[in-house]
Amino acid sequence: MNNQIVKSNAAFPAQVGNWLATLLLVLLPLQAAAEYQRLEAIVAVVDDDVVLASELMTRLETVRRSIAENDLQPPPGDVLINQIMERLIIENIQLQEAEKRGVTVDDESLARAVGSFASSNNMTMEEFQQNLAEDGTSYRQFREDIRAELIISRLQRAMINRRIAISEQDVQALLNSPFYQQMFSDEYRVGHIMRSLEDDATEADREAAVVEAAGFAEELRNGADFAQMAIAKSSASTALEGGDLGWRRAGELPTLFSDAVLDMQVEDVVGPIVTGSTIHIIKLLEQRGAGTERLDQTNVSHILIRPSEIVTSEQAREQAQEIYQRIQDGEDFAELAKAFSEDPASALNGGVLGWSTPDQFVPQFAEVMSQSDVGEVSEPFESEFGWHILLVEDRREQDMSDEARRNMAMDLLFRRRFEEERQEWLKEIRDEAFVELRL
Repeated sequence: MNNQIVKSNAAFPAQVGNWLATLLLVLLPLQAAAEYQRLEAIVAVVDDDVVLASELMTRLETVRRSIAENDLQPPPGDVLINQIMERLIIENIQLQEAEKRGVTVDDESLARAVGSFASSNNMTMEEFQQNLAEDGTSYRQFREDIRAELIISRLQRAMINRRIAISEQDVQALLNSPFYQQMFSDEYRVGHIMRSLEDDATEADREAAVVEAAGFAEELRNGADFAQMAIAKSSASTALEGGDLGWRRAGELPTLFSDAVLDMQVEDVVGPIVTGSTIHIIKLLEQRGAGTERLDQTNVSHILIRPSEIVTSEQAREQAQEIYQRIQDGEDFAELAKAFSEDPASALNGGVLGWSTPDQFVPQFAEVMSQSDVGEVSEPFESEFGWHILLVEDRREQDMSDEARRNMAMDLLFRRRFEEERQEWLKEIRDEAFVELRL
């Protein structure tokens, strides 16, 4: 791969052409064919693909609408364009990687995802399509955007899961950590601002960046709007969401600042925190207790059939359906799990996942598990991991058991390390990519 890199996060604003700058910053509607043709101009070459001005324009419109809906002031036009351009480049790199590795999402899976999205908004598909039209959004484009998100999600899990190893010692260290009880009893909503240094940054560059970040932190302590500053200054993937990491337990936060959060009060700002080539500022936006100390647990087993480069989602579904029919015909679930399940962690144990809570699973799995009766074998259903058949062995409500605590610790460690490895992997593929701006 050509390793010549043109860093858009530094060079882009200065290279915005006059015609594009005027069109994008004013954000005029597409009123004429000539305008549209200009929007089909190539604004960046990314390895073997391109980013079009129309893609940049569409994303800019979406982001500005979102910022307005959240009552935030957009940053200067060049800053916003820079943020969006970098995000489009990263997405493009990942989609190309997915294509090389045969990661796809078929139309059937896409339809289910879109249907689930509509249902989560309490709409029928007809109502949902009408709502999109009223917002000026193409339903076809929305479907393709969802497809891209699903493909990127599948690619990330395939590439990043293999980088994660969690030992029994890791689990015990978490269970024995001084903040363990607080980690499971409280949840935190954290704001995050990240500044990335160039690979060739000098010590003087680093010192200047730290001083600048310290200035940002002081402004925040003096009442500056965090979301506004994140949109304008952060290079993290959450920048355009105002830096909001959402509600997480301490163990789900990046290791870098999970300890700091436990000592913070709501509205506290910590930073700059310097690590390697990145500088971080965090703010504790909200904190809440987890509620009850009793858990609804389900003892569940499953069989997983994964699509692959040589097995399509439809073929995986057909195989899962055949296994389901064999179970209905009287064959033993555990033996079939040992023979066919592609979840190595549970297959050797007959598919047993043990006593678990719904929040340990992806939404599709949690929903089917919650709706199944004790002793019931579910029909095959699909998640981002593949096709599942699950068996609900038993249910109980009790205080946190040692097994449940261990399972939750394992899950939290995995989520934490996944996010850490994801950020590192994204930086790696970005650094390896050839990117040429054409403005």
